[in-house]
Amino acid sequence: MSTKPGFRRSVPIENDNACLTAPNNNPTRLLQQSPIFQPTDFSFGGTNVRTAQYIDAFQHAEFWEVINRNTYHLKLAPVTTLASVVINVPAASGLTIPAAFFGLCGKFGLVDIGFFDGFLKNVVLPALAAKGVNPGTLPIFQLYNALTAGDPRDLAHNCCFGGYHSIATNFQTYSPSLFDTTGLFGPGFENTGAISHEIAEWANDPSTLNPTPAWGHVGQVNFCQGNLEVADPLTGTDIPAKTMPNGFT
Repeated sequence: MSTKPGFRRSVPIENDNACLTAPNNNPTRLLQQSPIFQPTDFSFGGTNVRTAQYIDAFQHAEFWEVINRNTYHLKLAPVTTLASVVINVPAASGLTIPAAFFGLCGKFGLVDIGFFDGFLKNVVLPALAAKGVNPGTLPIFQLYNALTAGDPRDLAHNCCFGGYHSIATNFQTYSPSLFDTTGLFGPGFENTGAISHEIAEWANDPSTLNPTPAWGHVGQVNFCQGNLEVADPLTGTDIPAKTMPNGFT
C-alpha cells in the first residue's frame, strides 16, 4: 500500500528489521507458521480442546457439547500463498501515522474502508478468479501494520477496523485483516489477533447475515446486534499466548 503525499509502503512479504528480529522478521512467513495454519495445542476456559489449527480448535470449543469430537473438523487446507496485490491509495483515501507520533517501531498506515473494499470487490477478486480463487475458497488478505478506517482524516469519529470478513455478489467470501507488529493497539491486536477474530466470525457467519436473538453489552459490543459475530463479545478476552517452534510468540 502507498499514500501520497507522505509515502508509506506496507509489504508483508518483505523482511522488516525495524519491528521484527531475524530470523523471525518476515511477516508473511510468520503468518504461515502461526496457529492460524499450523496445528497447536489449545485450551479454552481451562479445558484442553485439541492440537489443531486455531479455527478447528475454536469450533470444537464452541460446539463442544453437540459434536462428535473425533470426527468433526474445520480446517483451512490446502493453503496457497499467491503473489502480492499492489494497491495504490489516493491521498484523500489514506493516512500515514509517523513512527515518532506514538513512539512506534515503524510507520502505520490507514486506508478508507470504502475505497479499499471497493477495490477488492471490483478489481482484486475478479483478477484472483483466474488463479483459482472461487466461492469454495477463502482469500485472506494480510494487511501489514495497516488497517482500514471509516475516514482516515477523521479518526476521532471513524477509527478503525482491524479486519473484517465479507461476501461479494458471486458468493465469494473474503477477509482482509491487520497483522500488527507495532503494538499500536495493544497485545490483543498484535500479529494474528485480528486474523483469528475474523476467521472465527467467517466460519460462523460467512454471509454476515446469520441471525440470532438480539445480544450485546459484552466485549466490543456496547449496543444490541442480531447476528452471529462470535468474536465480538470476546474482544479483550485473550487466550494464553502460543510460542511456535520458530520461537515467535
